[in-house]
Amino acid sequence: MSKRMELLAPAGGMEQLKAALRFGADAVYAGMKGFGLRAFADNFDQGRLGEAVALTHAYGKHFYVTLNVLPLDRDLPGLRETARQAWDAGVDGAIVSDIGAALMLREELPGLALHISTQANVMNSRTALHLHQALGASRIVLSREMSLQDIREMRSCLPDSLELEAFVHGAMCVAYSGRCLLSNALTGRSGNRGECAQPCRWQYGVVEEKRPGEILPLQEDERGSYLFSAYDLRMMEHLPDLMEAGLTSLKIEGRMKTAYYVATVVGAYRRALDLLQNQGEGAYRAALPELLGELDKASHRPSNTGFFYGPPQPPAGAGGFCQTMEYVGDVVSDAAAGEAATVVLKNRFYTGDALEVLTPGGSKAFTAGDLCLAETGETVPTAGVAGTKLLMTFPFAVQAGDLLRGPNRNHRGRGAASHRGMR
Repeated sequence: MSKRMELLAPAGGMEQLKAALRFGADAVYAGMKGFGLRAFADNFDQGRLGEAVALTHAYGKHFYVTLNVLPLDRDLPGLRETARQAWDAGVDGAIVSDIGAALMLREELPGLALHISTQANVMNSRTALHLHQALGASRIVLSREMSLQDIREMRSCLPDSLELEAFVHGAMCVAYSGRCLLSNALTGRSGNRGECAQPCRWQYGVVEEKRPGEILPLQEDERGSYLFSAYDLRMMEHLPDLMEAGLTSLKIEGRMKTAYYVATVVGAYRRALDLLQNQGEGAYRAALPELLGELDKASHRPSNTGFFYGPPQPPAGAGGFCQTMEYVGDVVSDAAAGEAATVVLKNRFYTGDALEVLTPGGSKAFTAGDLCLAETGETVPTAGVAGTKLLMTFPFAVQAGDLLRGPNRNHRGRGAASHRGMR
């Protein structure tokens, strides 16, 4: 079997970071308060960044900071200072899209590993090799429009010292590797400056006056038409192909996602990779139905395989979100089977509900018994205020950091059936 692939998870804030680490990420990527492409994520200030990196290293994992905004000249001093703060905090690398910014960081912080962002649109070995030799880049985050065959060919032309990373799960941008002008044109908020308003997710009607009679096909559901909204990416079923192509790192999108999303998706990919790399493809294939069901329990749009097997058809048209289960609570204390554990409520559930506890090893189903208010000891049938502390007993041991979920009462049955699995 090939070299172990890194599972790289998003960490939009401290809560998501803890979920990523606990549920099996090998590395995380996160932004600071400036110069990243997710300005509206929680992100980390200088003090919190040091705490986050220390926690990541305590798990034996890597922390990469995103500095992938396309900077103007006036931004360069601030970007340099932010990178220096990240270096002082002990980050393991910086993700950079702008070549001038990368050159500046190589000169100013020669010990900082540089990962070239997908927004640099690297699609061939000559560009990748130049960035490796001239800038000392140690990793290329590949353009999202490359097929697996393209990646194989690139890998065969590059030295082992240059790593290749690719997105394998999560939301996709309809624009070329995320370099979009639509948000800036319609709202004045540039996606290339970290402030994307996601106008591609809005509903549109399209008329092209110079091509009369040529109808642009629209995908429509009960919510409307989403011509520009790209399908989510999902490569869970194709991990052997990703491994064979020579990828070093598999990247999950989602720095704007919740800790529940991160835990669910990272946990599923962790189990899949462990089965594939430790027990072989047969064990991995046998577990796929359960793992795919696991992914459906987190919020997602309809998905396909992106460009890995050629241009996706259709490339866009994905409507609203769906998920089969809902995040209802956090387990915040350890407890043996039959003993009371403290749960912090996220969403309402009731005594008698069929629930699951999500753990790093998978999910465990049970029926909710008596619910007691932690502050008063009063037994209640339900609690409706987020943040309420409940005492609950479980038929199995639980640990702080486990997540509690229940059926999504608003689910429309669009989960697994919505995945096209296009190749």
